[in-house]
Amino acid sequence: MARALDLIGDRWTLLIVRELLTQGPCRFSDLRRGLPGIASNLLAERLREMESAGLIGRHDEPPPVAATLISLTDRGRDLSGVVRELTRWGAPLMMAPPDNDEFRVHWFSLPLRFLCRDGAPDEQATVVRLGDPYDGCDIIAEGGRVDVRPCSPDRQPDTTVTAPPEVLVQLFTGQVSVRTATTRGLVVNGSTTALDRILPGRGQTDG
Repeated sequence: MARALDLIGDRWTLLIVRELLTQGPCRFSDLRRGLPGIASNLLAERLREMESAGLIGRHDEPPPVAATLISLTDRGRDLSGVVRELTRWGAPLMMAPPDNDEFRVHWFSLPLRFLCRDGAPDEQATVVRLGDPYDGCDIIAEGGRVDVRPCSPDRQPDTTVTAPPEVLVQLFTGQVSVRTATTRGLVVNGSTTALDRILPGRGQTDG
């Protein structure tokens, strides 16, 4: 455990892993956008360390991308369980409104993969979008399975959801109903049935 923490115990290292798990292969600039507070030189240093440790790799994409993309190696992706459990363990800390904390909607992508479920597997596929294409994610329920992907302009959501971060945590952990969440800042544009379909359980108790 001590040797593992020597390698990944720095705060930014696991957050970089989280971003690459969430965004997939991405540019340096996209990675930094998801890590508010990190200086460019510090991010570059952490990436060099992670590359030396075999956690990430870089490759040049030809046009039209024409950029160097950073991605996790198999060894890096093995940290997904660590990130998932830290996220689960830290969820209660999100219940209180953040005090001048930075917040990105796409950070919910990983926990939503194990919080959401398809409550209507026999119905046609549905897409619920959190946030917007610049900072958000699409929750796709189809055939009893739920997938969470970056927003795509080619994907038309059935409903779009915005809310303060603590309200999203309460809603997607089943602590409050959609009705209660609405009184706390939840805004649903589109089908509430689509939203209800992917929530942890129907008939939630108001809280």
